[in-house]
Amino acid sequence: MTDQSERTLAATRPLGELRRWPRSFADRLTDPRPGVRDLVRVVRECAVRPPAHTLKEVALLPVEQGAVPHAGPGTVSVTWAGHASWVVRIGGLTVLTDPVWSRRIPGTPARVTPVGVPWSALPPVDAVVISHNHYDHMDAPTLRRLPRHTALFVPAGLGAWFRRRRFTRVTELDWWEAAELGGVRFDFVPAHHWSRRTLADGSRSLWGGWVLSDAAGPRIYFAGDSGYGHFFREIGRAHPGIDLALLPIGAYAPRSMLGPVHTDPEEAVQAFLDVGAAAMAPMHWATFLLSGEPPLEPLRRVRAAWAEAGLPPSALWDLPVGGSRVLAEG
Repeated sequence: MTDQSERTLAATRPLGELRRWPRSFADRLTDPRPGVRDLVRVVRECAVRPPAHTLKEVALLPVEQGAVPHAGPGTVSVTWAGHASWVVRIGGLTVLTDPVWSRRIPGTPARVTPVGVPWSALPPVDAVVISHNHYDHMDAPTLRRLPRHTALFVPAGLGAWFRRRRFTRVTELDWWEAAELGGVRFDFVPAHHWSRRTLADGSRSLWGGWVLSDAAGPRIYFAGDSGYGHFFREIGRAHPGIDLALLPIGAYAPRSMLGPVHTDPEEAVQAFLDVGAAAMAPMHWATFLLSGEPPLEPLRRVRAAWAEAGLPPSALWDLPVGGSRVLAEG
């Protein structure tokens, strides 16, 4: 049995546990995080925006706003709200991933597609998982909309941020740790990424993805933000039988800058194979124009890579913003 499997089978941590963490998680970085010179160079070269002639593709981005599926006993469903925000209904719980319902986030242009599910149309939210503290994944205005008793599952080092905002049920986890809520297990797993919220807090909190497992069997992997690397294989070994992998396919150009921290579409397909999931739903595109690739390119490339790998078309859930799929029904 691998070390990762042993950790997965270990006892869960208590909900809301207060813990001490190291001052920095920089030793977890798999690549050096971007420095100020890197950011200045990319901006100077105008490489963080799609070429102007491709912006006409924005009007063609797939949007299909609809209702969140009913979640009866045994039902597992996912609804893409845009970017890395999903409404996951599993084990009788409604879980939001990296919820960003704001039209704008600091330092980026406004979102180019509407939120897939209006906030008023959401069922009561039982839990939220956060992958890391970048503004496009941890949006303070959206989080303020939540009741303060909402169960929050966050990376190590982020609990104080939420407790200062009067959230009362905050569970911080390290990689390969888990906690349970209402029969659903929340496992925090590694990612090839980094964290920073201000100029002074680089790597002060951890980053990663989440595996959500229903006691009845279904299992969903939410990758958060990640470059490609060995962690995907380790996650697959530690969590066999993943039914659905929610994997990022956008914000990858230029590769010299973003390659270490964001998978491109071909790498996302390889990550899907590495984790051994039954189906893949692409995310992290068609919402904010954060990088230099044309708006529709991620979809074209992931479909081509999927076909090139000989994978069944039915296993690629290339949903429009607002689209839903039901994974299992009892």
